[in-house]
Amino acid sequence: MEEKRYGSGRGVFEALGRGKLAEKWWDQSKKMWHIAGPAILTEVTQFSIGFVTVAFVGHLGDVELAAVSIVQNVIEGFVFGIMLGMGSALETLCGQAVGAGQINMLGIYLQRSWIITGITALILTPFYIFASPILKLLHQSNNISELAGRYSIWVIPQLFAYALNFPIQKFFQSQSRVWVMAMISVVALPFHILLNWVLVTKLEYGLGGAAIAGNISWWLVVLAQIVYMVSGYFADAWSGFSLMAFHPLGSFVKLSLASAIMLCLELWYYTAVVLMVGCLKNPEVAVDAISICINLLQWSLMISLGFNAAVSVRVSNELGAGHPKDAKFSVVVAVTTSTLFGILLTAAVLATRSHFPEMFTGKPEVIRETSKLGYLLAASILLNSIQPVLHGVAVGAGWQLLVAFINIGCYYIFGLPVGVLLGYKFKLGVQGIWSGMLAGCLLQTVILLFIMVRTNWHKEALQAKERVRTWGGGSSEPEKLEENPKMMIDLGSAQRNAD
Repeated sequence: MEEKRYGSGRGVFEALGRGKLAEKWWDQSKKMWHIAGPAILTEVTQFSIGFVTVAFVGHLGDVELAAVSIVQNVIEGFVFGIMLGMGSALETLCGQAVGAGQINMLGIYLQRSWIITGITALILTPFYIFASPILKLLHQSNNISELAGRYSIWVIPQLFAYALNFPIQKFFQSQSRVWVMAMISVVALPFHILLNWVLVTKLEYGLGGAAIAGNISWWLVVLAQIVYMVSGYFADAWSGFSLMAFHPLGSFVKLSLASAIMLCLELWYYTAVVLMVGCLKNPEVAVDAISICINLLQWSLMISLGFNAAVSVRVSNELGAGHPKDAKFSVVVAVTTSTLFGILLTAAVLATRSHFPEMFTGKPEVIRETSKLGYLLAASILLNSIQPVLHGVAVGAGWQLLVAFINIGCYYIFGLPVGVLLGYKFKLGVQGIWSGMLAGCLLQTVILLFIMVRTNWHKEALQAKERVRTWGGGSSEPEKLEENPKMMIDLGSAQRNAD
């Protein structure tokens, strides 16, 4: 009966007891904010490196702004999704290993991830080198494609910085050791602003100066994080390089690929929207307008990604430790808190929709076009305060492949065709294309919420324990879940039925 009640997604508050609900909520909020606070700070400041680049380049000219925006949203968007996804396998494995008390495996997992992301970066380098013909093949204008092609070659060093950065972030987050990482990013951002001011504005190096500033800033972040990791603060988790990192690499690659597919389908959705806009009439103005909005949307998304990281760690830790009820309640707390922040940001965009484009451009036509998208941007921000948190739950529980299939259906079978129909057939232009994107996001969010409600968290805890035992070399002896013998009987029945 106990398993059935929780497995169906009902009775969270009933299970806690009404008298202890506030106490439990406060306890989970403290644990969540311990990770989410610095994670939000890290995500916002690291994303702002690209945000600052766009702001400086936007004052060079419309073509320059469009070129950098295309590189960030198409080339880097394509690559970023793969790299982040390949590194995100650590969120599942490291988080569940920490919950199970197998801290010694974290360094091995990190090295495996570095091997995978390093090889992936080499494979993806040609996309930067041949960016110009790729963009022309995608029907982008020649002027934008040529300039974007030169800029993309200059920022290749950032690709290899991503290969090291994403895995080490997951390594820190899984152990709730994120404040130093946040401080490194906070110091890097004003340094990046200073570099852009010197190289782009004062020395007038143009796009080349912007690329150099980005390369230096990203590598300073990565090297500072590595120094922190090897300085003795992770004695249990990091014991140096080991040949164990190469075995078993096959299973690790499978989970990394599933994570990459899930995130790529998410990020490429926005890339596809930018490409569709680039095929409209007057593409410079249209691309500039939607790129400004997507940059703001992605900036706000960094806050949600902080909650994404927190709930991923909380869910994976609790499942790894055999605490399914706590894992479930952490989802409720994270989704509720992130949604409240989304409401605040939505209100801010609506209040400033006629003014925020001026941060990026002084062209009246671009400002007007961007302001028209204010309502759609506000709706997208609200929706994206919920959706990434649900993705964090999926990563923490190891559901990456399931979410990948959901993304295909909601985004590419439903959302993009609706956008094409509204944007081209009904001639609604940028607004029609974005409306289709928004419809796909809404459908995906509803489906993920339904899955979360119906999840059997006890079964997920069993699967997490098996995953840790298989890859971490843990004991094969059965362990109690939440110190409840009756629960183990119920869980045994559930597992036999599942099999």
